[in-house]
Amino acid sequence: MAEVIQIPRRTLHDEVALRLREMLVEGRIAPGAKLNERELCALLCISRTPLREAIKLMAAEGLVDLLPNRGAVAVRLSESDVVHAFEVLAGLEGMSGELAAQRITDSELAEIRALHYEMLACFTRSDLSGYYRFNARIHVAINSAAKNPLLSKTYREINARVQSLRFRTNQNKPMWKLAMKQHEQMLEALDARDSVAARTVLVEHVLRKRDVVLELMRTGDAHSSVAAEPGAT
Repeated sequence: MAEVIQIPRRTLHDEVALRLREMLVEGRIAPGAKLNERELCALLCISRTPLREAIKLMAAEGLVDLLPNRGAVAVRLSESDVVHAFEVLAGLEGMSGELAAQRITDSELAEIRALHYEMLACFTRSDLSGYYRFNARIHVAINSAAKNPLLSKTYREINARVQSLRFRTNQNKPMWKLAMKQHEQMLEALDARDSVAARTVLVEHVLRKRDVVLELMRTGDAHSSVAAEPGAT
């Protein structure tokens, strides 16, 4: 935590939440680690009040556990937690794709296509952090295009719990290329308004992530920071 990050005062609460979320997802705060308020305040150049508000938000999103006598701790999931979360997430992503293919507007599709090209540029540069951010926005955009508020609410809650693990899944070029190919298939299915194809590729995409996460957990690598490694979700 040597780098000092200046945060604009006018957007303090939103910026603190954004930076803290990135640190948790990208493993700069390791799973199971206690969030040190003094160090985080120094790093972000803020007081404890906005930090604590951001921590509450992270807890609501499932990225942080608030434990008695320990304070805030970055979430660390067990194998069974991962299996259960990805089972539900695969169904939610599949439903999002199916409904989005039926209901997406031309402008929504154009935005997803633009995000895809931004993500492709990050892939070309081996920029994991940038890739992940555009990747996450694509999945959220597909979910939003489904136009089902209850689906969106449930999706956000489940997806938040596994964001940091999804970030770590593709640690080599072949895995990353497969993820890119699946995203191209998602775009093609949405463009063709093919609800069956959209559901199929999204379910396969998420279940592949589950399998990789479980393999990494069994080898002890899932909770290590891989922010500098080439990869994606």
